[in-house]
Amino acid sequence: MIGKITTVYGVKGWVKIYSFTEPMSNLLNYSEFKYGKGGNWQSITFDEARVHGKGIIAHIAGVDDRDAARRYCDNDLAVEEVALPPLDEEEYYWHQLQGLKVYSHFGGAEVLLGEVDHLLETGANDVLVVRKCAGSTDARERLIPYVPGQFVGEIDLAAGRMDVDWDPEF
Repeated sequence: MIGKITTVYGVKGWVKIYSFTEPMSNLLNYSEFKYGKGGNWQSITFDEARVHGKGIIAHIAGVDDRDAARRYCDNDLAVEEVALPPLDEEEYYWHQLQGLKVYSHFGGAEVLLGEVDHLLETGANDVLVVRKCAGSTDARERLIPYVPGQFVGEIDLAAGRMDVDWDPEF
């Protein structure tokens, strides 16, 4: 997901979009989008879009009134993975980290803390939100700073796991 269609804007088929890209204007670099919830994706085309205040507004092609635009609101916005720019080695898109099992190696013992539910952007660094999963040590939600080399060790996307140096008591 690269954003979310949040609400209508005006009366002529425009919507507000919350961009997950950094910077937010990077969302404007894409031309083909999908919208939906829970993996039920449909194509959507914007014939105009621009940064507006702290967000983005866009006109949905073929939609020229507020009520018709409203049916697109509260939907996630995505692009095909092949449209994303390639990353340097050991860089990851957030969606690649979501769902990874998180194993702590604090004190030398391996403990399954849970899985990455989502990430939060903070001023200093991103934060992994780790929630319980089958086999996790407890039901706690953990907030682990995403700082490779300090708290985050090896990430193995193929194996679906991330190793962290994090005290299971936190």
